[in-house]
Amino acid sequence: MFTITTPQQFLRQARKFFKKHPELKPRFAKLLDDLQHDPLASHLELHPLTGKLSGCHSVSLTYSYRITLTLFITAEEIVLLDIGSHDEVYR
Repeated sequence: MFTITTPQQFLRQARKFFKKHPELKPRFAKLLDDLQHDPLASHLELHPLTGKLSGCHSVSLTYSYRITLTLFITAEEIVLLDIGSHDEVYR
């Protein structure tokens, strides 16, 4: 099982995000549970990012919203970095 770390910056962004989109909280909770058990599961659509976000990965919360994260597979740790719309996350 992987450990999920949430830095203060992510928590602030998540609070703002879920004020606007409270209906996505259950989906987010399910996504975190799935990430903890198997981050490479195909339904999570985990994919590496390129460019200035090289070294990070992304998973889809919905078609429009993404979560960027750093995945340390060897240390079995997942660090959540950002949550928001496709354009906001990949800025």
